[in-house]
Amino acid sequence: MTTTTASDITGTRRRGTGSRTTFWLGSVGLVGVVVLILLGFFAAPADDDQVDAVRMIFIHVPVAMLTYVAFSLTAVGSVLWLWKRSIWWDTVALSAAEVGVMFCGLTLFTGSIWGRPTWGTYWDWGDVRLVTTMILFLIMVGYLAVRSLDGDSATLATRAAVIGIIGAVNIPIVNRSVTWWSSRRTLHQKSSLTDGNLEDLTLFTMMFGLVVFSILMLWMMIHRFRISWLERQVSEGNLSEALIARRAEAMVAVETGRVGGAIQPELGRQPDKGGFGEVEDSK
Repeated sequence: MTTTTASDITGTRRRGTGSRTTFWLGSVGLVGVVVLILLGFFAAPADDDQVDAVRMIFIHVPVAMLTYVAFSLTAVGSVLWLWKRSIWWDTVALSAAEVGVMFCGLTLFTGSIWGRPTWGTYWDWGDVRLVTTMILFLIMVGYLAVRSLDGDSATLATRAAVIGIIGAVNIPIVNRSVTWWSSRRTLHQKSSLTDGNLEDLTLFTMMFGLVVFSILMLWMMIHRFRISWLERQVSEGNLSEALIARRAEAMVAVETGRVGGAIQPELGRQPDKGGFGEVEDSK
């Protein structure tokens, strides 16, 4: 026995946001994570000073760098929305912001775990990079909060775009904070890449982690972009249906008014003889 669904009647089939491209991206990313774990936690050597705690660098540094990339994309998309009113770029900005907030949160989390054995504490409010990264995280959470409000989508996108641009201004401050505030007491060291402290398998594993997390970020952004695009289409479709229904109601009201205008004079006329008036007279 077969059943017929609404999608069968309309000739359409339900589809998700996946495609062959996202399938392979997700598969490569998953395999890459497994290889990264093997390289980072088993193959790469321990550090002379930090011992095994240095292995957190294979996650912390790549997600921190990709946080900058994601929020920079949000800023670019926000500028193009304000300038060109590009819905495509506005959707890119939103998708990048959501992935960026997740990566930024992961940066703070892994940094705290790494800091405990290295610095002797999970958090220090005197560290400029920690504080500026937290500010960046909160700014972009505010971006997402504005996008989730009820109201006109264009107005919300404009307000969020301003927040996204402000957040991007904080990116170079976070990145250069250790250098600019080197005279202050800070727990963060300068970049290991620019100082040349990473060599051989350690450097290779960290760069491999950057590639793996880049693939995962792209995979997540594609899915989030497609979801946001479909949500916008549904919203605009509901709005169009509401406008059509309202116009139909207005047409009915106009037609009713015309009929009522034609009937109203008839109601004010005296009844003819033989009608209800004659019955009243007979009484």
